[in-house]
Amino acid sequence: MTAIVKCLVWDLDDTVWPGVVLESDGGAPKPEVLQALRTLDERGILHAVASRGEPAAATAHLRLHGIEDLFSAVEIGWGPKSEAIRRIAEALNIGRDAIAFVDNDPFERAEVAAAFPEVRCYPAERIADLAELPEFRPGTATSEARQRRLLYRAERERQASQAEFSGSDTDFLASLDLVMTVREADEADLVRAHELTERTHQLNTTGVTFDIDELRQLCASPRHEVLVASLTDRFGGYGTIGLAVTEHRGEDAVLLLLLMSCRVMSRGVGTVLIAELVRRARAAGRRPAAEFIATPLNRVMLVTLRFAGFEVVETDGDRILLACTAPLDSISGTGHVEVVR
Repeated sequence: MTAIVKCLVWDLDDTVWPGVVLESDGGAPKPEVLQALRTLDERGILHAVASRGEPAAATAHLRLHGIEDLFSAVEIGWGPKSEAIRRIAEALNIGRDAIAFVDNDPFERAEVAAAFPEVRCYPAERIADLAELPEFRPGTATSEARQRRLLYRAERERQASQAEFSGSDTDFLASLDLVMTVREADEADLVRAHELTERTHQLNTTGVTFDIDELRQLCASPRHEVLVASLTDRFGGYGTIGLAVTEHRGEDAVLLLLLMSCRVMSRGVGTVLIAELVRRARAAGRRPAAEFIATPLNRVMLVTLRFAGFEVVETDGDRILLACTAPLDSISGTGHVEVVR
């Protein structure tokens, strides 16, 4: 299966527009660039800039042509493009394997490919074809996907506010007025739930993906429960950021899949959702348990489960079964988030 691109990083001069801004011959964005920018934005694929030049001049040119707001991260300077891409991945909190890069210069593409082989690189001549490639076609575009750029913009506002905040990180989280809503998934949630299983790899207990029909069947099954979690704060909403699929297996409530969007990793809400799942399982008279299958990216999720009081009780090849016997009030990280059910 082709991994979906989450962010397309653009060179500017002779790629987004013909000519070079600093040489005063930078023109209007190419028609195929504008088409690709808008089409991919509608699909929830982010755009960023990694380009050589003077930041003020290049940014002014983006603004002049009305496309500045389409870019969720901008790195303009004279250093290696690979370093710019590294910073973009960190700023957007996405893996480099979910990034693509387009540049007219084969040397620049080679430099990025040598530094980060996982980044997919494309020549400017292919811009008109990018939207038709499978890696740029994430499936049905949800309303949240179409708002993803705005969600990242709100995140930049949060980061700017945090940079100016004089207290500790804990105090800043408390100041956000975070509210997590956890509820049973309904038909309107299925596309987004499916999207999360395909897009979320780090905060994911098993790496299992469910298509929409499978999720619909799980929602209707008396032996299963499908929950979605959304998050808001004083800056606005984060959208649907969590999914939990539970199977009632004997006396256990076993998480077949638990995932959280990487966008909220720094908010410390993974343990909050786990605590809510533990509470629900015990309220139903069942032992909270979770399956875990290691992938190249998800070790952090095993660490999160262990810190939340889950202990290994069974192993079967690559599959681990963990169970939680810790008191609910001992699960850390729940103090700064209000949970609405």
